[in-house]
Amino acid sequence: MAPRNTELTLTTARLSIEPLAERDIDAFTEYRRDPDVARFQSWDTDYSRADAERLVTDQPDGRLPSSGSWLQLAVRETGSDVLLGDLALHRLEDQPDTFEVGVTLARSSRGRGIATEALAALLDHLFDDEHAHRVVAFCDLRNVAVARLLTHSGFRQESRQVDADWFKGAWTTLDGYALLARERSGVAGSGTRP
Repeated sequence: MAPRNTELTLTTARLSIEPLAERDIDAFTEYRRDPDVARFQSWDTDYSRADAERLVTDQPDGRLPSSGSWLQLAVRETGSDVLLGDLALHRLEDQPDTFEVGVTLARSSRGRGIATEALAALLDHLFDDEHAHRVVAFCDLRNVAVARLLTHSGFRQESRQVDADWFKGAWTTLDGYALLARERSGVAGSGTRP
């Protein structure tokens, strides 16, 4: 496997965030197989090492994904370099300067503020460095932890699509969240300049 482009690297007090790499494959596969982690995600517990290898190999090069593409960012603990989870970053194809984000943590990484810290770093980068106009996120109505994370991070709920998503054998309700550049001031945990 060829080395991945790590041009996009973010750091916080506890975390290093950069494109998912070959060294992450085993840990990435392990937490994606966890039923609790996979419950609200697009994959199932049969996620394989080959699936993870394909995802890493197919990652786009460059600082950000190209229009319509996704980039998976590893969230690692600074110092130990342990993979704690990942951030998904999608550049929307039909809207300029608009991104979709997602967060997945290994079960052992939850409850420590990791998701909040990682998402804040990514949002700061998107708004401050890349001049994003809008960032969106979606979650299953039942995924209370992600809804709480998004709200705490300054997103506002924009939509609720009731029983609109056929997901893992059942109709589910999907909530949409958004954050505009002009709404960033005053967000808890944001390092955004006024």
